[in-house]
Amino acid sequence: MSARWTTLVDAATLAESLDAPGLCIVDCRFTLAVAGASEGAGESAWREGRIPGAVYAHLERDLSGRKGPGLGRHPWPAADAFAAALSRLGIAPGMQVVAYDDSDGAFAARLWWLLRSFGYRDVAVLDGGWAAWRALELPVETTVPYLGAAPQAAGAFDEARLLRDADAVQRHLDAGGLLLDARASARFRGEFEPLDPRAGHVPGARNRPYADNLDAGRFKAAGVLASEFDVLLDGRGPSDVAVMCGSGVTACHHLLAMAHAGRDGAKLYAPSWSGWVDDPGREVAIGA
Repeated sequence: MSARWTTLVDAATLAESLDAPGLCIVDCRFTLAVAGASEGAGESAWREGRIPGAVYAHLERDLSGRKGPGLGRHPWPAADAFAAALSRLGIAPGMQVVAYDDSDGAFAARLWWLLRSFGYRDVAVLDGGWAAWRALELPVETTVPYLGAAPQAAGAFDEARLLRDADAVQRHLDAGGLLLDARASARFRGEFEPLDPRAGHVPGARNRPYADNLDAGRFKAAGVLASEFDVLLDGRGPSDVAVMCGSGVTACHHLLAMAHAGRDGAKLYAPSWSGWVDDPGREVAIGA
């Protein structure tokens, strides 16, 4: 492993480094509980076949915290709980972590952002995920690997990179900040809502579906993403941007894309739409 990866790594490059010391690969495959899907499907898929040596991180169990009013469907975890999850996964400070999934990188990006916010720098997402790995017919492991825990390391989240509640979002908007919603356009406009109790979007937010970061299942080139985000930024710096989605997961895809494009510094509205509408008195906008 000649270089450290901090945003994306391609499948061929990762394959050449599987035996590198200090490398931890994390399988983040997950299926949201819609249309009768099982939330255990991702873990079952990991047991059946994975990138050699990959451990498994479950969105609900390892990458989310305890539920509560205004915290959204996938609450941001407490620092001590996340530190314990990292210990169980065998992740220690100084490691090179690579996350992947089979959902365009959205779940892997959630782990990427959690680790980045927790002070880890050498964290990347496998560009193209499981599909890219399989397309190159790279090695697949079918026996469950030994999961050796790492010593639990104390840590804290960078609160400057997080908006924890709706009041913080409103202050961000009132100060002229940009709020980007990563949900599909029909959900943003309020035409339908499959997961949360109310449809629509935060008044003042703008829509960029996270799928716009991709081309044929891979992230667009850094220069292309930079140009597209610069249009949205309209003269603002990345630190004047906050991103959101339905529950604080797919919004991390924007944070990864922006970092890949050299536009690092945006914030995450962690509860996202599911946290915003938890208060029935909170204003909701409909349409474009």
